[in-house]
Amino acid sequence: MFRAWHRGTKETDLMVGGFVQRHIAVFTEEELDELEGVLELLDVDLADWLSGRRPIPAEVMTPMLERMARECSQLGAGVPKDARRG
Repeated sequence: MFRAWHRGTKETDLMVGGFVQRHIAVFTEEELDELEGVLELLDVDLADWLSGRRPIPAEVMTPMLERMARECSQLGAGVPKDARRG
């Protein structure tokens, strides 16, 4: 959890940390291994890929990264619940 919430930029902290916090309790061992791989990627790249600013290169694409990108592309992704309106 610490590595997911302390990426280097607040934007990526919120996207990655929020995703991991929501799902870590149900990840399989394989998914946790994939998550470890995602956490090794550069913060600036993750921010661009997860926000959709740049496509994810095929050589780093994994089911976990694809799942994170899909969830992070939704409106309001990465915004803490206590900061949301409504």
